[in-house]
Amino acid sequence: MRDIRSTSPIVFFFLVLPSGMSGGFATVTLPFALTEEGVPVATTAAIVALGASANLWRFLWGPLADLTLTLRLWYAIGLTSASATLLLLGFMPLRETAMLAAGVFVSSVAGTLIVLPVGGLMAHTVADEEKGRAAGWYQAGNLGGTGLGGGAGVWLADNFSVPIAGAALSTAMMTCLAALYFVPAVRRAAGERLGQRMREMGRDFRDMLRSPSILLVIVLVSSPIGIGAASNLWSAIAPDWRATPDTVALVTGVLSGLVSAVGCVAGGWIADRFGRWWVFFGSGALMALVALVMAAAPRTPDAYSAGVLLYALSAGLAYAAFSAVVLHAIGRGAASSKYAILSSFGNLSLVYMTAFDGWMYDASGAVGMLAGEALLGMACVVLGLAAVWKLGRATGPIAGRATP
Repeated sequence: MRDIRSTSPIVFFFLVLPSGMSGGFATVTLPFALTEEGVPVATTAAIVALGASANLWRFLWGPLADLTLTLRLWYAIGLTSASATLLLLGFMPLRETAMLAAGVFVSSVAGTLIVLPVGGLMAHTVADEEKGRAAGWYQAGNLGGTGLGGGAGVWLADNFSVPIAGAALSTAMMTCLAALYFVPAVRRAAGERLGQRMREMGRDFRDMLRSPSILLVIVLVSSPIGIGAASNLWSAIAPDWRATPDTVALVTGVLSGLVSAVGCVAGGWIADRFGRWWVFFGSGALMALVALVMAAAPRTPDAYSAGVLLYALSAGLAYAAFSAVVLHAIGRGAASSKYAILSSFGNLSLVYMTAFDGWMYDASGAVGMLAGEALLGMACVVLGLAAVWKLGRATGPIAGRATP
């Protein structure tokens, strides 16, 4: 029987869904609208990149969720802010690119305020034996929200207008506030002052940085294992496989979102059943294998579609494993802040691997890009497995129920 003080893992799908919708509007719907308006691609890319950069800096405001108010109240503030800024973004003139860029960044920052308390709520209100599934549903909501915010946003913008798309998505986001009803409150000790909480947070961070296990987790989540950077370039390299625009839109959009979400849920279940590290390294190895097979496969649209979807499945497994490992590494305490810090490291690896893939493609084409990503990923899997096995023998299982 479930503890009434714990949260069901599926609740986190709905809690994080608005964050994905906000990101999908900024990274998919707006670029579509800007292109239709005749705004140069370089300018559009710069606006999207500015919005995406908010995820790298969320550790700076992460302590707010641990030091002030409550996690549930911070979630309500973040959701309301993200919904309001997305609504305003929908009404901004598309030709005013400087204003639009500022609006995208502010909206993206508001979106990070949704996930900050969610990380803490997962750490504090989910039973340890269900944290893998919570991580899977969390990532499924993130990916599903991105697909919904981007795909539905494009349809609404194309058939009606960008302001209507923004208003519809903003309203849909607010309905997820109802999911808070199923999350128990996380209460601080009575009479705890701000200064005392800050000292406790400082001790929490100090202990984290002194732990060899946590330092290894930081290194591994910053590595290329299971990052899925090629997903950012599928549409750009699709002509190598003679894939039509309709095929690219369907495969890299709705279908990839669905397959990735399935991978997230499955990855969370596997993490709870067999151990976090097994799915972390296993999904990274599977992603590398898919990239190698895709590099060697015939250059046909069918091979492109199959490869992209298998890669999306491995990415879903990897995202769930990433969150499961992070959840078990941070424990409780200043959980929102620690989750934000480790998540920022994960976003950093996505940035440098996307740049690496682009450089490899320019130098060696699609084969070089996919083979380079695969070989680098497999090398890190081997080194990571050795490090986890060695440290696990010395200190016991690391951030998971079973150590390879």
